[in-house]
Amino acid sequence: MDLILIILGFIFIIVGVLGCFLPIIPGPPISFLALLFLQWTEKAPFDSDTLWIWGIITVAVTALDYVVPVYGTKKFGGTKRGVWGSTIGLVVGMFFFPPLGIIIGPFLGAFLGEMSTGKADNKQALRAAFGSFIGFLVGTLLKLIASAWMAWLFVVNVF
Repeated sequence: MDLILIILGFIFIIVGVLGCFLPIIPGPPISFLALLFLQWTEKAPFDSDTLWIWGIITVAVTALDYVVPVYGTKKFGGTKRGVWGSTIGLVVGMFFFPPLGIIIGPFLGAFLGEMSTGKADNKQALRAAFGSFIGFLVGTLLKLIASAWMAWLFVVNVF
């Protein structure tokens, strides 16, 4: 049974790290599940405090991933249309122009979303698009740091 849990854990770690870049897959929660799989083996390498801390970090990073791009867009003068444009651009870019679409999509989507309001000029729309892009990068970086650290913990404790 331990071997099955470790193999599932490795699969979840890989999917969790990939989920940091793919908006459909929640990376840190899946990486956290990998730690739980390892905990359920007979070896049980983590104490309850470690698991609680990583659970809280997972929830915080996942919540921040939704807040940071919105904050970035609004901080740089964007509107709700800019935020929606950024999200739609991310999904479209990911499927139609991988891997650069993940970076270019949110920027272009936020720009088009801002232009669709009819109130923004090119300079304002570019500023909001840049804010959305920065927010997306910060959110992705936070998820990647958390998932990579959990992957490291997993690998160190397996071997």
